[in-house]
Amino acid sequence: MSSISALANVHLKGQFGNFESKNEKDLLKISEIKNLLIVQIVQYKNSTTSLENLKIDDLNFIDKPYSVSNNENTRILWNSPKSWFLVSKKSELIKEIEEKFDEMNFAITDLSHSKAIIELEGNQVKEVLKKGCPFNFDELNKNNCLNSTFNGLSITVDMLNDDPCKVRIFSLRSFGESMYHSITDASLEFGYIGN
Repeated sequence: MSSISALANVHLKGQFGNFESKNEKDLLKISEIKNLLIVQIVQYKNSTTSLENLKIDDLNFIDKPYSVSNNENTRILWNSPKSWFLVSKKSELIKEIEEKFDEMNFAITDLSHSKAIIELEGNQVKEVLKKGCPFNFDELNKNNCLNSTFNGLSITVDMLNDDPCKVRIFSLRSFGESMYHSITDASLEFGYIGN
């Protein structure tokens, strides 16, 4: 059985919105990201296990708001106190996670097929996000993340880069189409390329 991406019949390629007479590098780029391992890791309140010695893909779990621990293949996003999203190109990490995080101290949930992911890149990314989200994006920097809403949809935003600004936006798969249309609608003013 093959998996179908959350936006397989929705995401369009091409140029849209206010793109005419603009240099292509000045347009936003919108892409669907697929085939990532996404695991929620939650440490139980009564757990006495220290996080200092627990690493996945040589990355620490930082229990501090907005924090992201990362390398070339894997990002560990702080989700809430003692709760993280691990996002990786390396699907085999699930075995390492299940071995290192015992069920007496941690809840492990594979969310890989339950999320829709949009990557948004360009100089106007924060302006697009400000249109539908109450967070102050002027305070969001590279390797920060947050949970919020965009036009009433629950999202997680992962800031991959500052220059140019590049973010991944995660939503539940069932709201993926609504998120996609909200983001693309907010991007029309600036013009965008669907990759």
